[in-house]
Amino acid sequence: MRKITLLFFFFISVCTYSQSVRKYSNEFMSIGVDAAALGMSNAVTGHTGDVNSGYWNPAGLLKVKDKQLALMHASYFANIAQYDYAAFAMPLDNRSALGLSVIRFGVDDILNTTQLIDNQGNIDYNRISLFSTADYAFTVSYARDMPLDGFSYGVNAKVIRRTIGKFANSWGFGFDLGLQYVNKDDWMFGLMLRDITTTYNTWAIDEDAYKDISNAIPGQNQELPETTEITLPKAQLGMSKKFMIHNDYSILAAANLNMQFAQTNDIVSTEAVSIDPAIGFEFGYIDLVYLRGGVGNFQNVKALDNSQSLSFQPNIGLGFKYRGIAVDYALTDIGDQSAALYSNIFSLKVDLGIFRR
Repeated sequence: MRKITLLFFFFISVCTYSQSVRKYSNEFMSIGVDAAALGMSNAVTGHTGDVNSGYWNPAGLLKVKDKQLALMHASYFANIAQYDYAAFAMPLDNRSALGLSVIRFGVDDILNTTQLIDNQGNIDYNRISLFSTADYAFTVSYARDMPLDGFSYGVNAKVIRRTIGKFANSWGFGFDLGLQYVNKDDWMFGLMLRDITTTYNTWAIDEDAYKDISNAIPGQNQELPETTEITLPKAQLGMSKKFMIHNDYSILAAANLNMQFAQTNDIVSTEAVSIDPAIGFEFGYIDLVYLRGGVGNFQNVKALDNSQSLSFQPNIGLGFKYRGIAVDYALTDIGDQSAALYSNIFSLKVDLGIFRR
């Protein structure tokens, strides 16, 4: 009898490709944070301006006027995977700001059955153990005003940590650059360049543990996989405008162009660049209650009969803010409107200055 192990599936991302540049490396960093932003289909690059800007566009940290804290938790794939996020931001002076954040995306309590069958071919369930696979991102953000009126910039320095039980682990490093501009008519523009230097991951693989799964499928995975990954740059270009109606009501309209420098299934796709547009809105009442919605992730999907159709991802959300405490909710689909389960996401944002009043 062959040894059967779930671990094989978690090694796919490491074993499948032999090239060092991988199209979907560190994809957990593309999920997003903050239920308010997710409810708007992530179309926030132009106007983001709170503690969560360290993720969306670090230039927006300049709009943070006091110390802020943010927390978010989400469950994906029918509660199999857990996504957690925490961030802190504060102004350094009237021209600069600092942000810190951590993200964990993981699957816990996975059955390790590599030792299920002993050398005599007997099944011993006491030999089953548990392990976790997790991705971590630690980010330090810095933002500063530019000499040009209305312009600001921000920089992220990222450390990526990925673990697959005791079997393999990696460290990665990368940088992001963000820009924002507000004109005299209060139109807001933003540009976010992710992994501008490419993000480089180096894997360390336990060779003894690898031997336990090398024969999961005969003839496959007989050689150790590549131990380096490079995450290619991406870019987001955003534009936003907030409209006030009778002082009590507001409408924030936003749009993004999300770009990858490779050919994908995005609605606009060329060998040089692929573009996925996203639009979002936020309807607010006296800065107390918010209703949000958005559409993004437009993809050309090819069926088995080679026919093509257009899929998209709709999101909706609600928010409540009172005396510096904001609670937000989003109902979001991490795939498209027909092929993936929707997820309920909650996030909390606190202006720590309320505790000094």
